[in-house]
Amino acid sequence: MKAAVVTFPGSNCDRDLALAFERAGFEVTRVWHKDSALPAGTDVVGVPGGFSFGDYLRCGAIAAQSPIAAAVQAHAARGGYVLGICNGFQVLTEMRLLPGALMRNAGLKFNCKTVELKVATTASAFTQTYAKGQSLMIPIAHHDGNYTIDAEGLKALRDQDRIAFTYAENPNGSMADIAGVLSENRRVLGMMPHPERVVDPAQGGTDGVALFRALMGGLTLA
Repeated sequence: MKAAVVTFPGSNCDRDLALAFERAGFEVTRVWHKDSALPAGTDVVGVPGGFSFGDYLRCGAIAAQSPIAAAVQAHAARGGYVLGICNGFQVLTEMRLLPGALMRNAGLKFNCKTVELKVATTASAFTQTYAKGQSLMIPIAHHDGNYTIDAEGLKALRDQDRIAFTYAENPNGSMADIAGVLSENRRVLGMMPHPERVVDPAQGGTDGVALFRALMGGLTLA
């Protein structure tokens, strides 16, 4: 299986994300934001965390207009898998691949710590090997992680079981404690916490391993 990890000016988690994919068995290609196409045969695109384009205008707004963005949108439209983490989640909402928006944290402070997440659904290739309600310890590092969506959109997420992860203790004011959401076809996941930072005991935890392995297993069987 092939993964492509996009790098924007200001990305700082692209190497970590590439390594997490590699550890799960993916063949990984690094893609620059000025590229206009993804490598042939790409199965999943990873959009990493960081501060793309310095977070100017809005977090992810400029990245969503970069040359590679159209290729990522086309990949998703074909039913390809996309994983956006932290700034990557912000980029995916700006691309309109996921609903809602990520606003400034309610406390107006940058949050950098490990938090407890709850697995809200196992009905996706990303979460299928977790147990529903399982607790995970995953780091966060963001200033604009306050997930916001209108009442109709929130109802749709709940009714369609598209909330992937929630915070056990809300660190940023996100509506309904949402930490990650899925697209309508369940093949695009955006989440603010960083599973790629907990894939090795040396990092202080391994709760992110199952997400990447589950995705690899799901694609292999597809």
